[in-house]
Amino acid sequence: MTKKTVRDVEVQGKRVLVRVDFNVPLQEGQITDDRRIREALPTIQYLLERGATVVLMSHLGRPKGQPDPKYSLRPVANHLSELLGRPVPFFEDCVGEAVVEGVRSLALGSVALLENLRFHPEEEANDPEFAKSLAQLGELYVNDAFGSAHRAHASTEGVAHYLPAVAGLLMEKELNYLGGALAQPERPFVAILGGAKVHDKIGVIENLLPKVDRLLIGGGMAFTFLKAQGYEVGKSLLDAESLEFARRVLDQADDKIVLPTDVVVAERLEPNLPTEVVPVSAIPADKMGLDIGSETAQRFSEVVRSARTVVWNGPLGAFETPPFEQGTRSVMQTLAESGALSILGGGDTAACAEQLGLADKMSHISTGGGASLEFLEGRTLPGVAILQDR
Repeated sequence: MTKKTVRDVEVQGKRVLVRVDFNVPLQEGQITDDRRIREALPTIQYLLERGATVVLMSHLGRPKGQPDPKYSLRPVANHLSELLGRPVPFFEDCVGEAVVEGVRSLALGSVALLENLRFHPEEEANDPEFAKSLAQLGELYVNDAFGSAHRAHASTEGVAHYLPAVAGLLMEKELNYLGGALAQPERPFVAILGGAKVHDKIGVIENLLPKVDRLLIGGGMAFTFLKAQGYEVGKSLLDAESLEFARRVLDQADDKIVLPTDVVVAERLEPNLPTEVVPVSAIPADKMGLDIGSETAQRFSEVVRSARTVVWNGPLGAFETPPFEQGTRSVMQTLAESGALSILGGGDTAACAEQLGLADKMSHISTGGGASLEFLEGRTLPGVAILQDR
């Protein structure tokens, strides 16, 4: 961790503007998964305990640059108030004279939340004047939103041009876990990649392959690699544009890449349809592969059992639809019991761990989907790069 954090600066008596990632799922105004809010609590509590006034800002969803009640952060303020056991005043906007006056009249040691940043198109445009308006609300800027750090937006990058800028405790944790795994992993170092398309993971594969001892590939993307090996994949997901890349990687990777040897197939992706497990050499033309088979799950589990560091991005099957979560469950259960450092990245992977009841058994679940993916690709994250160096 080369960036300054809240521990490296004096916060007592200061108004601290904190970018958090409260982009949580809502159904009819109710939060269905509050992990991202809970993950921000250590930074908020650290600042409050040291006498700072905390002004929180976040985006929620994609409101297309204009106010939309469906994407209001008010339910988040209410939930945060319950988690902290204290009132959390909510501002109806994130910029403007009324907000400036309201923030400056906050009692020392209080915490408040601004309305959705993306109600203004200037946020995603990283407009300097908008960033300057946000900066008026604080004397110090803390970025604790790893999940948005890959975006050069006004609240993640722009505001740091006008205020001293440091990392929050969650940002520090994310960078330590992911950065440590890539820079100095305890070996054997294993990466597990799943999800739909190879195209989405090309950068990750290219960056990880020289670093890992084994790369396990499952999910929909496995079928592109199987096709590249000459197997017929029936109606399985196929990323035809990435076939040449898959062939090249398989040629270069020697024995590092481990692919499925059997898969669970069905006529289509629906619950409770008849399924069968077939070798990858015998996928029926009229069926689609929707999960790794039991032989593959056992083989993947053997690799995981001997690992010391495991980075996982993307489920190994269509886990939202029973029974196609079984392969992911089997390998994730092994990982939970292995004693290895386990780092899960990506929204689907995190949701899968939650659904299977295994989230609390992982060393670290990244709060950043796109951000963790870009970090694993070795790309610079603008919201991190702009922070002060130690």
